[in-house]
Amino acid sequence: MSVEPMPSVTEATRLRPLIGDHPAARLRARGIETVGDLLAWLPRRYVDYESDLSAAREGEHLVAVADVTAVEIFPRDRRRKAVGRNAIMRVTISDGGTSMPVTFFGTYGRERTLMPGVRAVWTGKVTTFNGRLQLTSPDVEIVAEQRADDEPGLLPLYTHVDRLRNSSVIIAVRVVLDQIESLNDPVPVEVRERHGLMTRLQAFRVVHRPRSRADIAAAMDRLRFEEAFVLQVALARRRADQARDRTISRRPVADGVLAAFDARLPFELTNGQQEVAALLASEMARETPMHRLLQGEVGSGKTVVALRAMLAAVDAGGQAALLAPTEVLAQQHHRSITALMGDLADGGLLSFEDGVGAGPDVGTRVVLLTGSLGSAARRRALSDIATGSAGIVVGTHALIQEGVEFDDLALVVVDEQHRFGVEQRDALRAKGAHPPHVLVMTATPIPRTVAMTVFGDMETSTLRELPAGRVPITSHVVEASKPAWVERTWMRLAEEVRAGRQAYVVCPRIGDPDERAGAPADEVDGGGDWAVEDSDGSGPVDDAASASASVYAVHTLLVEHPALAGVRIAMLHGRMTPEEKDRAMRDFASGEVDVLVATTVIEVGVDVANATVMVVMDADRFGISQLHQLRGRVGRGSEPGLCLLMTATDAEPALDRLHAVAASTDGFELARLDLRQRREGDVLGAAQSGGRSSLSFLGVIDDEDIIVAAREDAVRLVEADPELAAHPHLSSAVQRLADEDKAAFLERG
Repeated sequence: MSVEPMPSVTEATRLRPLIGDHPAARLRARGIETVGDLLAWLPRRYVDYESDLSAAREGEHLVAVADVTAVEIFPRDRRRKAVGRNAIMRVTISDGGTSMPVTFFGTYGRERTLMPGVRAVWTGKVTTFNGRLQLTSPDVEIVAEQRADDEPGLLPLYTHVDRLRNSSVIIAVRVVLDQIESLNDPVPVEVRERHGLMTRLQAFRVVHRPRSRADIAAAMDRLRFEEAFVLQVALARRRADQARDRTISRRPVADGVLAAFDARLPFELTNGQQEVAALLASEMARETPMHRLLQGEVGSGKTVVALRAMLAAVDAGGQAALLAPTEVLAQQHHRSITALMGDLADGGLLSFEDGVGAGPDVGTRVVLLTGSLGSAARRRALSDIATGSAGIVVGTHALIQEGVEFDDLALVVVDEQHRFGVEQRDALRAKGAHPPHVLVMTATPIPRTVAMTVFGDMETSTLRELPAGRVPITSHVVEASKPAWVERTWMRLAEEVRAGRQAYVVCPRIGDPDERAGAPADEVDGGGDWAVEDSDGSGPVDDAASASASVYAVHTLLVEHPALAGVRIAMLHGRMTPEEKDRAMRDFASGEVDVLVATTVIEVGVDVANATVMVVMDADRFGISQLHQLRGRVGRGSEPGLCLLMTATDAEPALDRLHAVAASTDGFELARLDLRQRREGDVLGAAQSGGRSSLSFLGVIDDEDIIVAAREDAVRLVEADPELAAHPHLSSAVQRLADEDKAAFLERG
């Protein structure tokens, strides 16, 4: 019987007074404490009341609605009564056409509820006994024998809650829905009508008490649109706020360091690089801060474009800061920038004794700031940054810490933004006396709707064209189960080294110094800057193959391999000290090391033109986009690149993924495939801070049309009402999203 609606019940109302102590306590253990929490906790699936038992298959998990047609109870021990633990209860259930036996060991009161004519939900694994399919000790929940016309046509099944039956959740949701008259709706009426959307309350009523799957689809479209719309309004407001900011125009002087740099470049910029460079120059010349995302294929030359923008900032009397996610990448950027600039970098390194560079009249100091710097070097770096002596500052999170003061921060460049949150970008921007221009770079190709969702507060530029002379990388899958293929892999690597070239061998974990092939595998590279990504869930390979894929074990294997006798082989992994990592990379870059056995620490930013071969061990452990990033470390010079993806798995999804990588070098195509297989949370990572990192209903690939439509409506609404004064419910939803973002940022520390 329905309860008279209580106007005081809102989404913020606590559940306990409405549904009672026990269900409220069990739901609270899952983080569900309010009416809003419960409504947003959607069923994980639905089953028809009219089930088809004939579709049951041995070994499968069955959820069916069926009637009890017969009950038989007999003793397990015929010398004792058939009660309690000594009873075997055999029930026959039927969907009206097909019957199935159900066996319980022990009655425990079931004989009083499971009687002929009772309808119940039966959940369990299908097994075979005496040649017939059956259920053994399934979960059982009684449902109404007769349903009223307004009862749902599908039975909702919720994620399991310890000591709380599914039927109890259904009752709790029904009580809440019967007691709430309306919900604040962040989607304005005119927007709902334009798209034919139901109200928020109607959507929740449908998903929790559906009559048909078509109704569920319509309700979910409404909830997805709301999530996309609120997010796009938040991003549109952020863009509007940024457009109102005023900063200093940064125009390079005609005979400054940028002109000197361009004159010394030993190569011509691609057409794409020139177009993006011109766009950045025009935006930095405005008095409105630039906010631009630069994405590009691996090896497309983003660093050179970013460096030109940084030099333009220096020419204009300001400073540029490049924020990198790891010390290895920061050190690599520092080396690359100083190498590209040559004597224009004014000595470049922090190691000169008197603090005075030896550069030409036109130039600027390039300073590295990371958490591992010694106290003296850190003080010198901080002084150079604060006085403006350092025109370009490259660093890690250390750049956004207290005590780092810039003289005049004109440009912020953030590399691999997907490893940061929006707040970290803003924390560095806040160090400018005037709002600095912002350039965000990523080598991970981003599908359109992902860019609109994650980087929706920025304009986007894309570099697809590779520099002249680059030869496409060839990739092959190597099955570890075929010894001849594995042996040929090491022979091929040796051939490249003998020809004067270099190679990477990438492993998914570090291992131990005394580890050899066949040892247990239990560790990934968590001892430093990077850790291996999970695969798509196809599961790990066997222990022997896993053990062979540790850095230490593979290093030993290669050192002892006859084909590689005399080859100089080194290691690089996250458990090494920053000095050891930097030395290993310097030795490899200078050609003193032929083969570098490493974890994914070399995934991005590492640029050694002479490296032509990469072998990825246990390649099935990596995601598609990560494999594409790793592969991009070779073939960066004029020689062809080769990537060999070694795997011991026979899991079809994993093999399909590897063959997809081997078949294509189009990072955007692979990124879409990766996103479809691994879903948003894995691929997007920390770029979506707070509420944007855990989309409840929205799929940024599957729901592209919804996101595009929501963005158009959001832009139109914010242009007409920037403060959302006429839309208080929408304003509250946007503020909640911002609060969630801030809370997540603080939690990340």
